[in-house]
Amino acid sequence: MSSGIARGRLTEERKSWRKNHPHGFVAKPETLPDGTVNLMVWHCTIPGKAGTDWEGGYFPLTLHFSEDYPSKPPKCKFPQGFFHPNVYPSGTVCLSILNEDSGWRPAITVKQILVGIQDLLDQPNPADPAQTEGYHLFIQAFIPFLFY
Repeated sequence: MSSGIARGRLTEERKSWRKNHPHGFVAKPETLPDGTVNLMVWHCTIPGKAGTDWEGGYFPLTLHFSEDYPSKPPKCKFPQGFFHPNVYPSGTVCLSILNEDSGWRPAITVKQILVGIQDLLDQPNPADPAQTEGYHLFIQAFIPFLFY
């Protein structure tokens, strides 16, 4: 039964996205070799936000939905090794709205997830690091400026 709920919600998300999505973003379900669509995996592109160091870049991200969606958030992954304080070495994004135990709400949409990740790129959360090297570089480069 939950499979039907997940797929129904994802079908609605896809329709909504096609009608209205932020400029420069891409989000579409995976097309399998036989031409069928897999609603449970979406391939996305997040544009770097204007006026940031990320501007001009387009960053690939994959959303993996479980049969428990929307009760549970999707797993959001950049390519392995993506360098950012809040992205694990595996590529998995660490963001509060994707945490099923605290920030996730079933009403959160694909659009909100992608815009939230775009915001995270330029505004890392030092309180929730996911990779040591990225975290230390961020702290060394930016935190001293907070005290001036």
